[in-house]
Amino acid sequence: ALKEKGAEMQGNQLEHATEILAGFKTHLEDFATKHKRAIKSDPAFRKEFVQMCQQVGVDPLASNKGFWAEVLGVGDFYYELGVQIIDICIQTRPSNGGLISMGELLQQLHAKQNAARQEASEDDVRRAVAKLKGLGSGFGLMQVGKTTMV
Repeated sequence: ALKEKGAEMQGNQLEHATEILAGFKTHLEDFATKHKRAIKSDPAFRKEFVQMCQQVGVDPLASNKGFWAEVLGVGDFYYELGVQIIDICIQTRPSNGGLISMGELLQQLHAKQNAARQEASEDDVRRAVAKLKGLGSGFGLMQVGKTTMV
């Protein structure tokens, strides 16, 4: 009898937790839809939003398909940022041997992005470079003294 009651209680708790997570997901999606412009254009707001999502196990950057890509385009944002980073690294390789400081990379990215009115932050670059690691060992971050190198 105790075993059955324990299993029943465990089932009820699981059901309750599932309901809470479903409600939270709905609220998170509503929030993302309402604040879409700020998430796309404000690096600090985007960083806070991504951190909030990750705390509950949601990764809006994991894919460029699905709800997050449709509503926010964040998957596309980091994909496009990764392509820009690769482009800059390849262009500057003859002059820097394949290592570029975060500051220099951000300067070059901002020059390219002014036309698009989207500005990448250092946090955005870090996230995009982390996604690039899936391509192999050619891209990563390295700390040299107080300078972060890509």
